[in-house]
Amino acid sequence: MFRAIRFFGHRVLRTDTRIGRKVGTKIAAKGPPLMRRKEADLAAVGVERIARVAGVRDGLPLLEDGRVVDVANIIWCTGFRTDFSLIDLPAFDDDGRPMHERGVVESVPGLYFAGLVFQYSLTSDVLPNGGRDAEYVARHIAARRAKEAGHPAAPMPIAARA
Repeated sequence: MFRAIRFFGHRVLRTDTRIGRKVGTKIAAKGPPLMRRKEADLAAVGVERIARVAGVRDGLPLLEDGRVVDVANIIWCTGFRTDFSLIDLPAFDDDGRPMHERGVVESVPGLYFAGLVFQYSLTSDVLPNGGRDAEYVARHIAARRAKEAGHPAAPMPIAARA
């Protein structure tokens, strides 16, 4: 039974299927279920938790603790509640939802999203299944950086495997 539900949520209810587009906006409006996370698990894979972004200094994120973080890309992970109030960029539609394709914001190069409810499929905001979306975003960043460096961009075969 679980496999059937996972298959349906992972392979059928996606942004590139007719039924997925139909029910996706309804699902996204309700928000994701709450899940627990363990700080030790995050630290073990090299995730560094930093202070909240409070502003911008010289085009870089300024944290509440006064540090400036030198980054080339920002991946906005929504966490347990969706809040985009700190992003003052032309990346949202009239309803305040990010305008993206699988987490890639074409209108704002370098801005990405991960963990959005129904980012690509019903299972996008569920940790074991969000990896597909994160991999897509990571491949897009790598291809963009290669192109900026003058290297031929590798194709993004994710869509074929999705």
